[in-house]
Amino acid sequence: MPAPFDRPASVAAFALFALLPGLLLAAACLFGGPWIWAALIWMGGASQIVDTVIARGFADPGRDEAPPGTDLLSVLLALLHFLLLLVGGLAALLQPELGMASRIALFLGLGLFFGQVSNSNAHELIHRGSRALFRLGAAVYVTLLFGHHSSAHRLVHHRHVATPLDPNSARLGESFWHFFPRAWAGSFRAGLAAERALSAARPDRPNPYLVWIGGGLACCTVVLLVLGPAGLGWYLGLCLYAQMQMMLADYVQHYGLERARRADGRYEPVGPRHSWDAPHFLSSLMMVNAPRHSDHHAHPGRAYPALRLERAGKPRPMLPWSLPVMAALAMWPRIWRRVMDRRVMRMRG
Repeated sequence: MPAPFDRPASVAAFALFALLPGLLLAAACLFGGPWIWAALIWMGGASQIVDTVIARGFADPGRDEAPPGTDLLSVLLALLHFLLLLVGGLAALLQPELGMASRIALFLGLGLFFGQVSNSNAHELIHRGSRALFRLGAAVYVTLLFGHHSSAHRLVHHRHVATPLDPNSARLGESFWHFFPRAWAGSFRAGLAAERALSAARPDRPNPYLVWIGGGLACCTVVLLVLGPAGLGWYLGLCLYAQMQMMLADYVQHYGLERARRADGRYEPVGPRHSWDAPHFLSSLMMVNAPRHSDHHAHPGRAYPALRLERAGKPRPMLPWSLPVMAALAMWPRIWRRVMDRRVMRMRG
């Protein structure tokens, strides 16, 4: 019988580790106390320690077909997101008996879940062929006041990744704190321009930015009416924190990598050398294989259980630690550059 790391990950394994932090947070919202700290410790430290100690990945799958249960897990994760953000999480943060330390711990745990698990799952959904699944993923982004990502990611990032035309590809030497506002505003504008071009070609097609912006305003209005100004403040804080997590993922996964420009002015096709991968098994399961990023760019429609690392092929950029650990490191620019810049230069060379 093959060892666990010699086999591809099953949907059941993805379900266990992707749902676990959300269920811990649900218990934290309902019962408080030690559940809050258990959720934060798992999201903010324990899983990263496991990946650092056991720095291995599971085997690549042998086929492209999505196994049964793939889409069901994505739907369950989206529903859990809505419950934690719009129902349980905000209500728990407003409980008067909750101490300040517990309140901050719950806020951090929720923000990490929304930015890492919900984002990875919504990213998966907006690439699915089903219109219903796309809308579900877009709804997750709308509730995080990041709806434009549903347009900018597919229409701009995937087309122009690792070129100056992509706002979400971090430049060599650029700190995350410079990248974050530049990429946020740049992706909003670039996605809007791409959607306007599509609508101009099809006059009967409404611009989805009306939904991205209108849906976000509607979410803020509902939270304000139901939970008051304090609830709105916590909601905006959670959305900002989650958006930082999302942008950290983009920053880390493409930092410093460039596509060569050909003599005719066009850029070379996107390949494995234009995304940083992370093979670590636990974060890959928790984030529905988002760390296998280069294969996603090569096959955007490939479902998460079918993504590959293909380590036996040509050398490709590999992060030294798991994606969550590298995202935390990216918040310290000097340390980040010390770790990553020489690796970037080796990949360029």
